[in-house]
Amino acid sequence: MNHRLTNSEFNRLSSFITCNYGIKLPEKKKILLENRLQKRLRELDINSFGEYIEHVFSDPGLQNELVHMIDSILTNKTSFFREKQQFEFLKDEVLPSIYKNKSKNDEFRIWSAGCSSGEEAYTLAFLLSEFKSNNSDFNFLITATDISTRMLKTAKKAVYPEKLVIDVPVHMKQKYLLKSKDRHKKSVRIAPELRNIIHFEQHNLIEKEYSAFDSFDVIFCRNVLIYFEKQTQHEVLDRFTEKLRKNGYLFLGLSESLASFNLPYKLAMPSVYIKTATKSTHKAL
Repeated sequence: MNHRLTNSEFNRLSSFITCNYGIKLPEKKKILLENRLQKRLRELDINSFGEYIEHVFSDPGLQNELVHMIDSILTNKTSFFREKQQFEFLKDEVLPSIYKNKSKNDEFRIWSAGCSSGEEAYTLAFLLSEFKSNNSDFNFLITATDISTRMLKTAKKAVYPEKLVIDVPVHMKQKYLLKSKDRHKKSVRIAPELRNIIHFEQHNLIEKEYSAFDSFDVIFCRNVLIYFEKQTQHEVLDRFTEKLRKNGYLFLGLSESLASFNLPYKLAMPSVYIKTATKSTHKAL
């Protein structure tokens, strides 16, 4: 089997992926792409990348295989309480501030954009449920989206190896995690009351319209923008700005920043921003 990509095959795939999913695939990613897709060739019993590409871009392939190809090339790295200082800021500063200024019937809305296998969304559910336990009239909704159907399936199932929940505080483990009855599996499952308050949905962040979503008080989009071209980053941030309420918060990854964009935000802490205007008037740089 010829499991090597030619330059023209790589360029065809990378151009398609960048155009339709915003993911940067420079020439140095060629070997990575080869390695990620080889499993799909084996599973489909296809003998070359040329044959695989023709299959992907056929009508049946676009309908059935394309989602598997995208799942194969995505990097899905996440964990519970990842970048813990941001969650501490959410708990100690953001939630009390927004709660104080909300009317009783105004629901707190938060979006985990690029939620991967669900650890970030469930971490948010832990914190918001704890806050509600001390403020009974606090109502909230968590929306969690990802482009990967494979990751969303894992997130909805909500079963994780015990070693992955090591950073979850003990009292939260006792309250929100269920141990497997088969102790040989050494796994836990998120309690149903938390699974039921998160709305998981497939969404491509480079779509031109986010009309399916209501406005949010907080948006988490961490370690996602780094995979996009500069112009795509700008367009995604612009749409986030439209969906974020005034004085709402945008959480980015610690390696990400709004410094190179003219956006209506002020810095609250490293990689966390407060929206300062109701309507964006910025221009792309």
